[in-house]
Amino acid sequence: MAVYQIVEVGADILREKAKEIKEMTPNVTKLLDNLLDTLYASENGIGLAAPQIGVSKRAIVIDIGEGPVELINPVILESRGEQVDSEGCLSIPDTIGDVTRAAELKVRGLDRQGQPLEIEAKDLLARVLQHEIDHLEGVLFIDRAKKTQRVR
Repeated sequence: MAVYQIVEVGADILREKAKEIKEMTPNVTKLLDNLLDTLYASENGIGLAAPQIGVSKRAIVIDIGEGPVELINPVILESRGEQVDSEGCLSIPDTIGDVTRAAELKVRGLDRQGQPLEIEAKDLLARVLQHEIDHLEGVLFIDRAKKTQRVR
């Protein structure tokens, strides 16, 4: 498909609430494909949200090394526990920060066929889901980080 340039901090779209996807069309499938292509072309990415490629739609993709997870209109249904760990973001190059997140989650969304999907996640997958869903709300990890630091 296509590899897009990742939108970086300072761009208005990263601070806007993304629009709900109301119907499954070939363009939605193409968006998921483009998100995955862009994610895999990035150096260290494990998750990407549509606003990060300049598209104000509620779609995310994740791959923490166990194969791709794709979600349309994801919503966190439940969260449990707490974990603090270092995060970075493809839209905020060379910056990391410690962020407190829920340790376990239940998330509902739609798959690429438009079918309902629920995911129970813990640890890294739970963290990345929260990070990417935050992008759909216009929230960046630096908003939640206790402190940040440059790494290059």
